[in-house]
Amino acid sequence: MAHAKEIRQQIRSVRSTQKITRAMEMVAASKIRRAQERLRRSAPYADGIEAVVRRLARVHPEFPHPFLVPRPVRSLGILVVSTDRGLCGGLNVNLFRLLLQEIRRARNENLPLSVGTFGNKAAVFVRRLRLDTLATASGIGDSPRLSNVIGPLKVMADAYREGRIDRLLLLGNRFVNTMVQQPVVNVLLPLHPSEEQELPAHWDYLYEPDGVRLIDTVLNRYLEARVYHALVENACCEQAARMVAMKSASENAAELINRLELAYNKARQAAITREISEIVAGAEAV
Repeated sequence: MAHAKEIRQQIRSVRSTQKITRAMEMVAASKIRRAQERLRRSAPYADGIEAVVRRLARVHPEFPHPFLVPRPVRSLGILVVSTDRGLCGGLNVNLFRLLLQEIRRARNENLPLSVGTFGNKAAVFVRRLRLDTLATASGIGDSPRLSNVIGPLKVMADAYREGRIDRLLLLGNRFVNTMVQQPVVNVLLPLHPSEEQELPAHWDYLYEPDGVRLIDTVLNRYLEARVYHALVENACCEQAARMVAMKSASENAAELINRLELAYNKARQAAITREISEIVAGAEAV
C-alpha cells in the first residue's frame, strides 16, 4: 500500500492548492468590479485633457513648448507599466514581449535607450536586461494613486525637456474585456497635433494670467493623467487576468484530483486482490 499512500498525499497536496486558487479567483472577481469603476471614472478626464493639449499643438501658440515640438529622434525613452505581483497568466509576458520588440528596434537604429518602470515585475525584467533605468516605482497595489505617477514621470519628462530623450513611449496593457487584455505602446512625447480636419480659422485659447505657465501646467497635468489612466487600466487588467488564470488553475487541479483518485482506487483494488490471492493460496496449502 506504499504506492497508494503516496497517491493520497498527492491528492491532499493538490486539494490544498485548489483551495488557494479558488480563494484567489474569488478575491480577483470581487476586486475587478472596483477596478472597472475606477477605470470608467478616470477615462473622461484623461480624454478631455488630451483633446485640449492636442488642439494646443494644432493651433501653434506663441509659446513653443518642448513637449509640442517634434525633433529628430536620436535617443528613446520608454515608460513600462506592469504589475507588482505574478499569478496573472500571460499579462506581463505579453507586455515584455512587446518591450523586447521596441528594444530590438531601438538597437537596430542605434538609439540609446532609457527606461522608467511602474511595477516590480517590470523593474526586475529591465534589471536582468541591464538597461539604463532612470526611475522606478513599485508597491502600487490595487488602487493606484497620483503620487505613484509623479516621481518616475517627472524624471522621464525632465530627461525629454533637457534633450536626453527625443521620444518617450508608454507601454501598458489595454483592457478589452474580462477575457482579453492587450499590450499596447503609445507615443507619450512629443505630443502629436489634433487630427481634426477643420478648425475655426484664426482662433486660439485665451491665456490668463500667463500663457507660458498655463500651457506648461496643462501639459504636465496631461502627462500625469495619461500615465495614471494607464496604471488604473493595468490594475483592471491584472485582476481580470488573475481571475481567469486562477479559474483555469482550479479546473486543472480538479482534473488532476480525478486522475489521482482513479489511480488510487486501482492501486487499492490491486492490493486487495493480492491479499485475497495470498489468503486463498495459504488456505489451499493447509
